[in-house]
Amino acid sequence: MRINLTKKEIINSIYMQIGFSKKISENLLEDVFQTLLTNIISEGKVKIAKFGTFILRKKNQRIGRNPKTKEEKIISARNVILFKPSKDLKKYINNNDQ
Repeated sequence: MRINLTKKEIINSIYMQIGFSKKISENLLEDVFQTLLTNIISEGKVKIAKFGTFILRKKNQRIGRNPKTKEEKIISARNVILFKPSKDLKKYINNNDQ
């Protein structure tokens, strides 16, 4: 079963754990996201210690196929963000299996 974590839930968690107002918690979260995105775009890579690395990768144009109709289409070039977890994050996840 897949459970999505929403911004609202993160904001409430910051509000409950740290005690900032919900508005300050929302601004804090938005600033963190904006800082991440800005640095990923400008540097192409952002490393967060003990968490992981976000990498901006360019995918070239290629030919794709619709599996049902076998129709070929050109998939345009685009940038994608990859995430590589750190050793610490992998270790934490593997030690906390349920």
